[in-house]
Amino acid sequence: MLAGCLAHHRGTHPLVVGVAGGGVVVAAEVAAGIGGSLRAVAVAELEAPGGAGLAIGGVGPDGVPLVEEHLMAGLGLRLQDLTAEVRRGTARAQQRQRAYRPVPDAEVAGRTVVVVDEGMATGLALRTVLHLMRRVGPALLVAAAPVGLPSAVDLIAAEADEVVCPRQPLRLHTVGEWYDDFPEVSDDEAALLVEAAGL
Repeated sequence: MLAGCLAHHRGTHPLVVGVAGGGVVVAAEVAAGIGGSLRAVAVAELEAPGGAGLAIGGVGPDGVPLVEEHLMAGLGLRLQDLTAEVRRGTARAQQRQRAYRPVPDAEVAGRTVVVVDEGMATGLALRTVLHLMRRVGPALLVAAAPVGLPSAVDLIAAEADEVVCPRQPLRLHTVGEWYDDFPEVSDDEAALLVEAAGL
């Protein structure tokens, strides 16, 4: 379904980037459907210091964090307060990324890039990858997921040139409830899809 909604990019040989894990499974279907190359990017959540698991940002293998400014302000935090957490998150993302092919800047710059995740509940992981891709200079940056909350879609729309999200329920208990089959996907399993897709 998602590939069909992105059919207007067929023939442009886009780079389809899956958010590591389950997002790669969806991205593989999209890449096959629109004739794109498949890659993956791993991200790690950033948690507030002493925040009992409150996610206030994300970071990819490049080590450049994306933080939720409103949450940071509400907690009285500055970016320098997250230095240790960003370092830990970067190390986690880099470790996960080793399972996948690298994404060279030359594959991104000047190209249509479609960043795909399995859903947009908060959209934090997807936005983190969008930020990473944007810094490299794609010609067109597209965000896509089969399902997402309208509030998350609105946040992502501010980061991407185009957002494709065909199902936008007002309530989203879990992303998995919108799939017939929603197993946990390891990085090793997802990496096999990237390898199978070739160039």
